Amino acid sequence: MSTLITGGTGFIGAQVVRLLLEKGEKDIVVFDINPSTKLLDNVADQIEVVRGDLGNFSHVLSVVKTSRPRVIYHLGGMLSVPSDADNAASFRANAMGTFHVLEAARLFEIPQVLFSSTCATYGLDIRENVFDDYTLQRPQLFYGATKVFSELMGLFYKRKFGLDFRGVRYPSIVGPGVKTPGIVQYTSWVIEECAKGNPFTIWVKPESKLAVMYFKDAARAIVMLREAPLANIKMVNYIIAGATPIASAQELADMVKAKIPTAQINFEPDLERQKVVDKLSLPIDDSIARKEWNWKSEYDQGRIVDDFLEEMKLHPQRYS
Repeated sequence: MSTLITGGTGFIGAQVVRLLLEKGEKDIVVFDINPSTKLLDNVADQIEVVRGDLGNFSHVLSVVKTSRPRVIYHLGGMLSVPSDADNAASFRANAMGTFHVLEAARLFEIPQVLFSSTCATYGLDIRENVFDDYTLQRPQLFYGATKVFSELMGLFYKRKFGLDFRGVRYPSIVGPGVKTPGIVQYTSWVIEECAKGNPFTIWVKPESKLAVMYFKDAARAIVMLREAPLANIKMVNYIIAGATPIASAQELADMVKAKIPTAQINFEPDLERQKVVDKLSLPIDDSIARKEWNWKSEYDQGRIVDDFLEEMKLHPQRYS
């Protein structure tokens, strides 16, 4: 039996492919609406790539029936800015796409589905001073709403049909090659643009802090969750933290300048974006993930900067 990865040529999906190959897995099938092997370059010939749309049930049924995977890593879908721009397309890709994956898993008796969720499932009205697994989920973004719905569908399929569904809620993901615009993307772009010799203006206050996770940690987390004994999985959907302690925007800028002395980094806070960032600047308590499946991030902010720059140096073709 194979492993199926939706969104498998994307930012996190491609790294999951690499991790699984390193672990000796052979039959890996990647399903993507617009597949590109750019991020997979030197391992592309070791996997099967299938073009398909999560919003089209026949496409999902076909790839699941053909591949008969023992596990589905469901990483595909639309991100936050595109989702708010076209909520109907987001509903098809994210909400219906997840339903299609879960229903295909039921019909073809696939035992396990891993789901990538997000901290965007939380809103801007959090009264506590920390995000944890019990924090109220009342998202303002349509993207977050589709992810909450998907988490709950997974719980339903687990309860009613015995599907081994598990999910992770990621904070903002950092890594080279991020293209989709977003309020938090300065955390990646300040490193990448300075590495390319371009000046960069950060649009939040220097003291602003946002929880981030390196893309290699994100891939490792969902693979770790898949490997955890079923008896340990109680929470099912888990929030997980990345770099600890959380670096401020100024501290991030200083780390980049320490590695690239010629870097030109300025601050011009945008008041509207700052309001959102201020609401999101809470630490993450991922103690349940640590307890139930031994989760622990490997990349602090300094190591993120170091590895990010090394990735761009070693693999410029992937991130051009």
